[in-house]
Amino acid sequence: MLTILRARWSQLILGIVCMVMIANLQYGWTMFVLPIDQANHWGRAAIQVAFTVFVICETWLLPIEGYVIDKIGPRLTVAVGGVLIGASWVLNGFAASLTVLYIAAAIGGIGAGLVYGATVGNALKWFPDRRGLAAGLTAAGFGAGAAITVIPISSMIASQGYQATFITFGVIQGLVVMFVGLVLATPPGSKPDHTTAMSPSGMSATLPSRLHDITHDFTPSEVARQPVFWVMYLMFVMVGAGGLIATAQLSVMAADFGVGKTPVTLFFMTMPALTFALSIDRVLNGLTRPFFGWVSDQIGRENTMFIAFMLEGVGIYALTQYARDPVMFVILSGMVFFAWGEIYSLFPATCGDTFGRKFATTNYGMLYTAKGTAALLVPFGSVLREMTGDWLGVLYISAVVNIVAALLAMFVLKPLRRAFIRRSMDLKAKERISAAEARMAAQAI
Repeated sequence: MLTILRARWSQLILGIVCMVMIANLQYGWTMFVLPIDQANHWGRAAIQVAFTVFVICETWLLPIEGYVIDKIGPRLTVAVGGVLIGASWVLNGFAASLTVLYIAAAIGGIGAGLVYGATVGNALKWFPDRRGLAAGLTAAGFGAGAAITVIPISSMIASQGYQATFITFGVIQGLVVMFVGLVLATPPGSKPDHTTAMSPSGMSATLPSRLHDITHDFTPSEVARQPVFWVMYLMFVMVGAGGLIATAQLSVMAADFGVGKTPVTLFFMTMPALTFALSIDRVLNGLTRPFFGWVSDQIGRENTMFIAFMLEGVGIYALTQYARDPVMFVILSGMVFFAWGEIYSLFPATCGDTFGRKFATTNYGMLYTAKGTAALLVPFGSVLREMTGDWLGVLYISAVVNIVAALLAMFVLKPLRRAFIRRSMDLKAKERISAAEARMAAQAI
């Protein structure tokens, strides 16, 4: 049994379970905003600061957490993360002030960062041959996990109040992560058993396939000095901001567009538009991650980014035209989430491809802080909406930014990364020559 649990596909599944359990901390938050405001009258903008605190703590601490995970492995770190995420939601249930709400958000962010970093890092290490797919499947748990509980959470909020809902789901989620995390493990040795890695995405066909064998493993300090890293960081911020605004504000947008409670019939089901949108969005936001991750394994990371980011820009622009139609609101919000969620498979896979496997968790942790930077823009969405009286300005800006990011992927990142990996291959070749010469010298002695 222990052997089965330590097989790489079993480890991937365990990581997905953990991600499912932390999904509500981000994607379930939007269902609590209005009930919290109605009960306490703190103001929606002030309440949304808690969401920003959560995302900042989840992301900006990840490089430090990633370093610890790379050193001691995922088991203890994920178990601690389970304690923290459970405590966060229980504290939300008892919060009598904004200060307590913000503290709970910080605790949850730290716990979610530990779980997220460990599971994604483990996927990158166990699957150097299928990084896009493995990272996508793991991230799918974070995207689609909330879909399982949208209806139970919304029903419990309506029947028992948001406080009881926070406490009940906090305890369940925390305990599951704790116990599952205790079975996680890092790959034995320096390489997993099966290593038939795809060629570096976006590279020419002349580059060899086993990048994890022939490229240099860059330390975090080395990565921070590379222009290619900062191009990826900028793109992550640009695409991440629009999606985070939609994630945090979807309930508010639905109310402002006047469609939230309107019944919508799709796929032989009838629900209020907001509930329907939340359910579909969570499912699509999960499915997109392994889908686009797999696509990127086939056609290249940058090519896939171009397609997805352009689709996101078009979808957000379409919302400006048709969001007041409840059916179109459901369909287009699903399209936006489908085109946005893939950043959580494409960027970790691209980072692992580019900078190597040894420090994959820490290096992606540094890149993932871009999500925290993007989160700083979420409150400005509410401010701009208050200034203009509607969401059109926010949506127009988000659409343009996504289209620009798509162009950056194709015409800036792609050639820059190709040149960088060629230099990395040369550096690795020199390292091997030096090591061989050192062994020969030692044998001569």
